[in-house]
Amino acid sequence: MVYRVGIDIGGAFTDLVAYDDETGEFVWVKDETTPHDPSIGVLNTVVKSKVDFSKVYSIIHGQTLVINTIIERKGAKVGLITTKGYRDVLELQRSNRRDMYNFRYKKPQSLIPRYLRLEVDERIMSDGTILKPLNEEDVKKAMEKLLREGVESICISFINSYANPIHEIKAGEIVRKSTDLPITLGHEITREWREYERTATAVLNAYVKPKLEKYLGKLESEFIKHGFSRKPFVMLSSGGVASFDFAKKYPIYTIESGPVAGVIGGIHVAKLIGEKNVIILDGGSTTTKASLVEDLTSRVHTEYYVERTRFTAGYPVRVPVVDTFEIGNGGTSIAWIDEIGNLRVGPKAAGAYPGPACYGKGGKEPTVTDAYVVNGLINPEYLLGGAMKIYRELSAKTIKEKIADHYNISVEEASEGIIKLANENAAYAIRVVSVQRGYDPRDFTLIAHGGSGPMFAPFISEELEIKKIIVPVIPPGVFSAWGMLTTDIRHDLVVTEIIRLDRENASKRVNEIYRELEAKMLSIFKEELGVAEIVLQRYADMRYYGQEHTVKVPIPSSNINDSEVKKIIERFNEYHEREYAFRLDSPVEIVNFHLVGEYRVKKFELKELNNMVDSIDEAIMQERKIYINGDELNVLVYNKQKMSPRFRIEGPAIIEDPTSTILVLASQRAVVDKYGNVNVLRGE
Repeated sequence: MVYRVGIDIGGAFTDLVAYDDETGEFVWVKDETTPHDPSIGVLNTVVKSKVDFSKVYSIIHGQTLVINTIIERKGAKVGLITTKGYRDVLELQRSNRRDMYNFRYKKPQSLIPRYLRLEVDERIMSDGTILKPLNEEDVKKAMEKLLREGVESICISFINSYANPIHEIKAGEIVRKSTDLPITLGHEITREWREYERTATAVLNAYVKPKLEKYLGKLESEFIKHGFSRKPFVMLSSGGVASFDFAKKYPIYTIESGPVAGVIGGIHVAKLIGEKNVIILDGGSTTTKASLVEDLTSRVHTEYYVERTRFTAGYPVRVPVVDTFEIGNGGTSIAWIDEIGNLRVGPKAAGAYPGPACYGKGGKEPTVTDAYVVNGLINPEYLLGGAMKIYRELSAKTIKEKIADHYNISVEEASEGIIKLANENAAYAIRVVSVQRGYDPRDFTLIAHGGSGPMFAPFISEELEIKKIIVPVIPPGVFSAWGMLTTDIRHDLVVTEIIRLDRENASKRVNEIYRELEAKMLSIFKEELGVAEIVLQRYADMRYYGQEHTVKVPIPSSNINDSEVKKIIERFNEYHEREYAFRLDSPVEIVNFHLVGEYRVKKFELKELNNMVDSIDEAIMQERKIYINGDELNVLVYNKQKMSPRFRIEGPAIIEDPTSTILVLASQRAVVDKYGNVNVLRGE
């Protein structure tokens, strides 16, 4: 057993990377994503890689099936069983709108129609005591009705089950006697309070569960056919991995599994090269993602929303997610003219099918990739190392017809407008994770990956005055798949119990809760992996007494006494002041107890380059005419794989990699470090 394999599904391409622990050999392949059945694209990469899967001991998979199923409304027909009086919580939602003066605001529609939301008589109080016992006959009648209606998945979510799940557990037992349909119990997904958010999260889990069960089951059997004999793993949104079995039960934990892998990979690269504070930019084919990492630690929170925009609150998801911001802006994003004549880019994308016009698959809409091709920034002969044919004339034709003729400008000018708008969209993602959260982007190094990330990054660097960009030695277009190989196996447990820290015996109860969570965490790992040697990290969502919002604070792993409580309060004050620019002289309370368990996997080091060449001329591929900033320029094009740490390239220049293109602007220079990472620097 020598290989570790990472597989990532993107909007246009599916990527596979394999690493040989014995020889250090690195294998990567890309194939087109197959939206109608993503497993086909995955299996195509397996065959294309020519890796002997009987020698593979670890497979980690990141997928977009969960998020796409929700966005495209292609999930299961779900039936909800809830507490009497609470069937409409999915419609009522929250009254505290983010923007009370926004007249275009709309509530998201419930994914379950009212006739499939049924009530049963039971009631548990917020302290966990039983006010009304569960009426088991109500549960049986509700189940019978849902079965008659032909539901495909069942969700059971009772009021206050986060405090005491006994009624949900009993109802689940009753339902399982009547059907083999997938069942989701609310308390198994999240033990945080807030009934609407808890119920919505459980419903989303039930909505995607049948589809992901089928998909992962198919992959599992196909992996076995190819000789793989161990448990495959799936990437979690929290930055860890878990078994396929876990993901089948709780698919909502994988809602952002693909993008998060790039963040974890970026942290690994930053650690190896001595960078502590980085912003990781993933410019993909359909979206651009950004995440800020301070002191080599990603921010993980449990307040995530699907489809949140200026005009809708989106669907809340209360599971741990690495803090990222995503915008519909990538290589296949479509350029279009709005109703008042302004040029726009995204969020709609051509994706894998039909793809950009230059792919020659029938795409009729101009995309960012088409603009790159027209203006010479992408080599039509070198996409995927020449494996994929590109047709510049098709790009020029569609941009002329759809954009240039409307404004009576040249095709090159129209293409540059598309490129600049895409750059601005990507820069906005950086601003959201930095400036809008109180950070100065000039204090961070930008790690850029993805097919379009290294193209966006130089322009972002100039606009936001970021001094250093790092494009990893790992082919940028498969970086997220590679990031999966650096990921630990991780689980998160979060439970709500409000404890004021100035009360007597507060430290005793805090210790009890963490010990209970730690015992549960150990049992999860023992059941899943048969191991007990895991690393535990404690966190708490804290607030001032009377506040609504909370701040996540790390908590000591040792036994907490009164002096430790004082240190925790002071740490909260510091975190709150950094987040909101003030602190209060008020009692402090813990709202949510958060425990992270990790099983650390073996990490591998990047090897130092040994491709020393005698002259930089050996890395030159060609001289090419490009159109940039209103000018036609002749620039040298370099082969990234033949560059040595001894050489320095002054911009403007282009550095080509089989999966991406690195642009160096006139005010920038590029140097290669000892590992092969390309550093694009601005200023002296």
